[in-house]
Amino acid sequence: MCLTSVLWSQSSQQEKLEQRKAQIQREIKDNEKMLKSVQSKEKSAMNVYLIQKNKIRLKENLISTTEKQTRLLANDMYLNQLKINKLNKELLVLKDDYAKKIVQSYKSRSEQSRAMFILSSENFLQAFKRVQYLKQYTNFRKAQGEEIKGKSLELIAFNKKLNEQKVAKQKLLEENKKERASLVIEKIEQEKLVNSIKKDKNRIVSEIRKKQSESKNIDRQIDRLIREAIAEANRKAAAEKAKALAEAKAAAAAESASKSSKSSKKAVPVEEVKAPVVSRSEVSSSRIELTPESKIIADNFRANKGSLPWPVEKGFVSLGYGDQAHPIYNTLVIHNSGVEITTEQGANARAVFGGEVASVMILSPVNKAVMIQHGDYFTVYQNLSSVSVNKGDKVSIKQSLGRVRTSGETGKTVIKFLLLQNTTYANPQGWLSNM
Repeated sequence: MCLTSVLWSQSSQQEKLEQRKAQIQREIKDNEKMLKSVQSKEKSAMNVYLIQKNKIRLKENLISTTEKQTRLLANDMYLNQLKINKLNKELLVLKDDYAKKIVQSYKSRSEQSRAMFILSSENFLQAFKRVQYLKQYTNFRKAQGEEIKGKSLELIAFNKKLNEQKVAKQKLLEENKKERASLVIEKIEQEKLVNSIKKDKNRIVSEIRKKQSESKNIDRQIDRLIREAIAEANRKAAAEKAKALAEAKAAAAAESASKSSKSSKKAVPVEEVKAPVVSRSEVSSSRIELTPESKIIADNFRANKGSLPWPVEKGFVSLGYGDQAHPIYNTLVIHNSGVEITTEQGANARAVFGGEVASVMILSPVNKAVMIQHGDYFTVYQNLSSVSVNKGDKVSIKQSLGRVRTSGETGKTVIKFLLLQNTTYANPQGWLSNM
């Protein structure tokens, strides 16, 4: 039973690894498609390098997955061999015992001997028991024969499975060898790209600093818009709360006046209670005061941490979150307030969770962004060429928000995705699934 449990567990792991391998292979194909598209338009080798780097990472993951499959298969083969050895021993014992029973039966095969065995009984009960014994002995021999047949068929099945596993293992080893050879070629090409990039260091560093400056300006715009959205949400909540309080006071005053008029039998005028106006200075612009409804949305969003879908259907992370060294120039630090995902041309941005469009931003003539509110969380989808939603729209998970822009200079299609709780930036890679 333990052996069967181990075999089933390994079979399940093998299926998961096979699915993971198929996924990596699809990602490699998508990556190669993007690489060809970029190479046909790219003026600088830097963007080609980033895609090439991701391709190498995928190849390494594929090799690692194949090696895990090979190890699991080797373990499975070892357990199957143990099972075969066990079956061979059991079959040998069964056949030997069965042979002895056949010889014994042959020696006492005479019907007369059987009759004498029964008739020599001392009483009827003993004769009855001897008849039952002969029946049981016959059934036992028949059962032994069936067991030998069953064990023989099981042994044939295990031997067949073992042979299939040997073929599968050989195939995996050949695949691994092929991928390793391919990886060596990819790394050589990458080294050539690195050398070509280093020749033009001053221009590249200047471009990076310019882009970092633009990125900081955009982050400031987004921060201002988020603070405005927080303040607006808090004003609405405060106004609703004040209105409810005013209505409650008015009702209490009306009830009190009604009681007074009954006791004095004179009508007592009731003063109108007006809801106070909430000014901008009275509300916070850094933290949302959650209503019961928005708290449910925020809690649901938080509960899905680690399993949110990607903001695009396909792609790879070409620039991670936070401060990081440049992939070529280690002394140059790059800051990123979100994650940049390189995707295919014509890709649509999609909402990672249900919520309300808090803002549609025009960050530059060619760069639009959509900000969605999920309780006290915000998600921002940046670098869109067109937008298909408006402020105040309710959106559902995976709903299209607009088209991701393809750069005319580099040929790359990149979406920048940001995630914040109030005004605090979070690493989106910890929130999205399989990142």
